Amino acid sequence: MIQPFTINISQDLLNDLHQRLAATRWIDEFDNAGWKAGTSKAYLQSLCDYWQHGFDWAQQQQYLNGFHQYTTTIDNNTLHFILERGRGASPLPLLLTHGYPDSFVRFLKLIPLLTQPDEDGFSFDVVVPSMPGYGFSSIPTAPGMDPGKIAGVFARLMKEDLGYEKFAAHGGDWGSTITEMLARSNPDTVLAIHLTDIPFIHLFEIPAGELSPEEKAYLDKGKQWQQQEGAYAMIQSTKPQTLGYGLNDSPVGLAAWIIEKFYRWSDHQGDLETVFTRDELLTNLTIYWATGTIHSANRLYYENAQSMFAAKTAQRTPRLQTPTGVAIFPKDLIPAPRAYADRFFNIRQWTAFNEGGHFAAMEKPELLAADIRSFLKKVA
Repeated sequence: MIQPFTINISQDLLNDLHQRLAATRWIDEFDNAGWKAGTSKAYLQSLCDYWQHGFDWAQQQQYLNGFHQYTTTIDNNTLHFILERGRGASPLPLLLTHGYPDSFVRFLKLIPLLTQPDEDGFSFDVVVPSMPGYGFSSIPTAPGMDPGKIAGVFARLMKEDLGYEKFAAHGGDWGSTITEMLARSNPDTVLAIHLTDIPFIHLFEIPAGELSPEEKAYLDKGKQWQQQEGAYAMIQSTKPQTLGYGLNDSPVGLAAWIIEKFYRWSDHQGDLETVFTRDELLTNLTIYWATGTIHSANRLYYENAQSMFAAKTAQRTPRLQTPTGVAIFPKDLIPAPRAYADRFFNIRQWTAFNEGGHFAAMEKPELLAADIRSFLKKVA
């Protein structure tokens, strides 16, 4: 049963957060220009000082509660979601799926841009769930909550709980993988999908001799990125439990782990706060801290690795026939070439922007909203 939901973080929890921030044992730092060895100490100290003394959670909580939020129960898991109705005549239902290490806040700037009707009255009913184990959705208590299962949970949310017979879907990061799986398992329900990245794993399904020069270069970039930037994914895929103890116990540790990804994956010239405000960064961090979900969020990498290992298949995934739109942002992790995407998706719109990064819905919401709208208006 769907129930209205209001965020209400207790003052006791916030007091404990401030005490932990004050008691931090800071490490030394040298040879870390440009964050090359990890999160900058000076920036992290400044951010965490603001978290302790200046950040107004009550104000941010009021902003979050300005959106219509609900919970429902699916397979004994509580699922939190935002539902904002479009203001056009017949809004198109649109599911937005976030990724890591963000949360449902990824899409807050996007929501009003999509619920507003255009000159033809076209708008969207926007549904933004917190993935299981993220934010205000419940933490899974048993193995198996992998991207495929999450796709199944979201299908039930849209079809059974909200009653949408047909809908479109958009995602980035894990959201791209989940959106693809949702379309593959619900071809008669998902009208079209829109992605900001192409799941990299499909590249390994293509025999080396069949790779185009462009795809080989993409594969090489992926290997280089894995060596230089991918350590987080390896540990989260193999030993998330070990990592989780420290990140769940130390707010500074949590901030260092998450903020480094926002710095590395966003489009800026060395100043993160030209892209995100401190309040935006700390709202996302406070949600992770208050809900104790950093371990369950990290564990999604482990669950995905386990399901891939269990499958033990090198078979090529068939080309998805669902109409697909793709928006590529240059500072994303490893922007995919279209030749690769065309092998697995029915690409109807491909937009390569000249600015923006991994968190496009937060960085460049107007660009992304316009791209989603123009694509779905044509095909859905």
